[in-house]
Amino acid sequence: MGVGYATALEPHRVRVTTYRLSPRTWPTGLRLRVAILSDFHAHPRCMGEAELEAVVARTNALDPDLTVLLGDYGSQQRGPVPVAAIADILRGLTARRGVYAIQGNHDWGDDRDARRRGHGPTRAEVALRAANIPFLENATVRLDHPAPVWLAGLESEDTPRVPRSDDAFDRYRLARLDSVLRHVPPDDPVILLAHEPDLFALDLDPRVAVMLSGHTHGGQIRLFGWSPWIPSRYGLRYAYGHVVERGRDLVVSAGLGSHFVAGRPLRLGAPPEIVLVDLG
Repeated sequence: MGVGYATALEPHRVRVTTYRLSPRTWPTGLRLRVAILSDFHAHPRCMGEAELEAVVARTNALDPDLTVLLGDYGSQQRGPVPVAAIADILRGLTARRGVYAIQGNHDWGDDRDARRRGHGPTRAEVALRAANIPFLENATVRLDHPAPVWLAGLESEDTPRVPRSDDAFDRYRLARLDSVLRHVPPDDPVILLAHEPDLFALDLDPRVAVMLSGHTHGGQIRLFGWSPWIPSRYGLRYAYGHVVERGRDLVVSAGLGSHFVAGRPLRLGAPPEIVLVDLG
């Protein structure tokens, strides 16, 4: 019964999870509703085209100011939903301040041509841009809002040029973030999109008011807050949910799709989700 639920039911039961945050550096009185969609891994057996369309409709019904897509669009199983079809469905997302996307590790891992070249754009980036969804690859945008708020997107840890050793890796990530934020005024708040949450452990620029991530799938198996494996250097520390450290806020989504185990999508105690963050 447990195996049947974990493979046939929970991977398809998309819920809405809401967080209400007032980050330390967030401007007083400024309200912003952000919808987060991450880790689609779209496949006909889990997060197929009809399910993606339902997610788009539910997300739009939440009336977000801003919708962000945090990467890993295609499935790694045989017979995935084509990334062009995924992008065409995501084209239907609407938000007052825009819809923006970043790249995930599997968007690189699934694209042999991009990895061979050693640089993008990946198929996912090309498809999303063709669907008129702005793609923030090491880039920022000032949101159309009464008060100055910036949205920043950082490349995935799996980008080919990123160094692998821990010390060099951390220095590189911070230097890349500094470069991304170079045009942001010193007192303006930044919402940082980073597919992998491990960056949060580092001494981030104080302009980063909140960081939004995916990647972990909430562990996919999550029992009483414990998961057998998390794709993170920090184990359970950034596995899921709202994390506050040193007065800074991180939200990690469990994502929408699933990795397959023994040929089946699997989730237990970590249902797929649309995340809504009400800031201010």
